[in-house]
Amino acid sequence: MLLTLAALAVVLGPLIFVHEMGHFLAAKAVGIQVLRFSIGFGRPIFSWRRGETEYWLSWLPLGGYVKMAGLEDEGVAGGVEGGKSDVPVDPARAFDRQPLWKRTVVILAGVTMNALLAVALYSGLYGTVGAERIATTQIDTVYVSELPAGASAMAALSRGDRIAAVNGDSVTSWNELIERLVTSPLPLALRVAGRDAPLVITLERRKPEARIALVRAIEPLFPPVVQTVGEGTPADHAGFRPSDRVVRLNGEPVVSWSQFTRIVRANPNRRLAVDVEREGRLLTLTLIPTLRSVTDSRTGESAMRGFAGITPLQPVTLERYGPIGAVRAGTARAVRDGRQVLTFLKGLITRDVSLSEVGGPITIGRLSGQAARQGLGPLLALTAILSVNLALLNLLPIPILDGGQVVFLIAEAILRRPLSLGVRLRLTQVGFALIATLMLLVIGREVLGLFSH
Repeated sequence: MLLTLAALAVVLGPLIFVHEMGHFLAAKAVGIQVLRFSIGFGRPIFSWRRGETEYWLSWLPLGGYVKMAGLEDEGVAGGVEGGKSDVPVDPARAFDRQPLWKRTVVILAGVTMNALLAVALYSGLYGTVGAERIATTQIDTVYVSELPAGASAMAALSRGDRIAAVNGDSVTSWNELIERLVTSPLPLALRVAGRDAPLVITLERRKPEARIALVRAIEPLFPPVVQTVGEGTPADHAGFRPSDRVVRLNGEPVVSWSQFTRIVRANPNRRLAVDVEREGRLLTLTLIPTLRSVTDSRTGESAMRGFAGITPLQPVTLERYGPIGAVRAGTARAVRDGRQVLTFLKGLITRDVSLSEVGGPITIGRLSGQAARQGLGPLLALTAILSVNLALLNLLPIPILDGGQVVFLIAEAILRRPLSLGVRLRLTQVGFALIATLMLLVIGREVLGLFSH
């Protein structure tokens, strides 16, 4: 729990800070007076003043704000943003006294900073850690009985079939294939190498569990080659070595690692004659799997099964980039994330996606904790994904969000006069009520989900 909370703070804190810092720096750059810079809402835990600006760390950690001259009376219900500032206001430097282009720059600076943060994080990861991919899209097994409704076409796949594209987008790794199956709009058209007609998957809309079931029902094809042998394990006692290729098991040909694993798990405490190819020679080893709790990498479920203690040689590639290549790859990844967010939002509008798929702070906390346990790289990648989400969600035309403020400016440009303060206040209050209601629904569903589990 402590790791989850710490990871949540590490992920959300910089996102909020960077977003509000964008507004802050842009306002300072164009000469608008900034009265307060706050991380969080409500009254301050800590506060200090430097020059004409107050700096707050506030009690309610659900966002942040930059209070500028000319907007000091437009806060949501006043108290939510901690009330008026004590700093004297310079009317000539008020927000609403500035040209439209300056105000637009300030409003859009927050989402721009979030987008740049995502590109920077991805670029840094590609330039240092690199991009790890399972370099195959070949199918080993399709668990037909586990396929969701509408996915029966997948049963036509055979071991060795290679999926080349999903909805016209080429896939060259298992990571890309899974991502496309989860995020591409329905129906899914899978192009299989060597076949003329695509496989069409028509999953039931507004049911995210159908996509999860689809992904769990397929396994990638790995060759039956040993990568590691655990010391003191049954495989170690049997004489297995790295790079051994399993050829036959109890006289039956073995063509994939999944096939070999299933037989081992189904035969605990039994002698298995395993023919392996080692440096051009054929050897017969006697393997006696022990009975122990084994976690299925496909479903995540644990059960008592036969255990050998070896891992397969997976076709994993690690691609590192130079500075320019890393920036290009980071930008492309951030753009792809953005497209997925837009597709998701479109699905909400067309009711192809259920509101139950919207994650709140509990979901973000859980994902942050999981990423933190995997290491710094996954945690930074999650931060980048959330930064893209924050940027695009803030552009929604809801008055309390940046997108709503842009709508106000567009209306002013069309009418050649600003909307009245009363209209802006009422619309902002409506926007705040809408966002608050949505947050309560999402958080309530998450809390109920915790109790149900």
